[in-house]
Amino acid sequence: MIKYTLGELAERLQLVLTGQADTVISGVGTLQNAKAGKIAFLENPAYRKYLPDTQASAVILSEENQSLAEIPVLISKNPYLSFAKIAQLFDTRSLPGTGIHAAAVIGENCQIHPTARIGAHCVIGDHCKIGAETCLWPNVTVYEGTVLGERVIIHSGAVLGSDGFGNAHDGTRWVKVPQLGNLVIGNDVEIGANTTIDRGALEDTVIEDGVRLDNQIQVAHNVRIGAHTAIAAGVGIAGSTKIGKHCLIGGNSGISGHLEICDGVIITGMTGVSKSLTERGMYSSATIAQKNKDWRKMTVRLRHLDELFERVACLEEEREKEKV
Repeated sequence: MIKYTLGELAERLQLVLTGQADTVISGVGTLQNAKAGKIAFLENPAYRKYLPDTQASAVILSEENQSLAEIPVLISKNPYLSFAKIAQLFDTRSLPGTGIHAAAVIGENCQIHPTARIGAHCVIGDHCKIGAETCLWPNVTVYEGTVLGERVIIHSGAVLGSDGFGNAHDGTRWVKVPQLGNLVIGNDVEIGANTTIDRGALEDTVIEDGVRLDNQIQVAHNVRIGAHTAIAAGVGIAGSTKIGKHCLIGGNSGISGHLEICDGVIITGMTGVSKSLTERGMYSSATIAQKNKDWRKMTVRLRHLDELFERVACLEEEREKEKV
């Protein structure tokens, strides 16, 4: 079993420790469920109520909250980040074996770094490049010509470099537009299970360094996602949209094609983006959940919104005439 003293953890992470340095930590947990030997953290004020009764042996807190705990504390400017780093120390899950699994299928003229890990039943197309320490979990499909950087993690079921949705209509039927670009993924990217990223139509689809993509995301052809942007599950991004660096995009959001989203934008869950966002900030559009009868009533009223607007405009016009 992996064990550290609080003193060792404080030294590794350069954190201030209050309490007994020889307290032994054997794992991580939540404030609600952690038992003796575990370390928990508090960042969201909504969970502060669990702190007095926690059974954890230690907790990671911000400086402003350190006085709330009666157990040993690691003081951090970013408790969640510190928790993540400590959790990594206790992560003993096995990765796919070093090298290429016997059940994987590898195309011709591929460049695969010897430290890369490729799991069972992965399919790698011709002329692909896979960088150092990159890990493909089982059942990943990588189409021809795709480039993966270093330390990339691809989870099961992901499809990388498939054809984009390119079709021209001749008046009777659809004619396929060949997708001749590639997909280029930078370093330190993580891509969730069953996420699909299309290759470019003419230019490349590009996922820059440090991007985090959750499960079941669709990234269309010619999209570019800036460095260190994080996108939650179920998001759909239409073709040729450019997303900036350090953006946060909430789950089940939809982003139309040929748009530009600047650096540092936050899009909350279930938001529909139909125009470019050129200023940093938080954007939302989803309707908040409510009782069904209230929602139905509101929907009926929305149908008469144009009529109401015209009536108000007429009343204002009449009032202006009366003033004259």
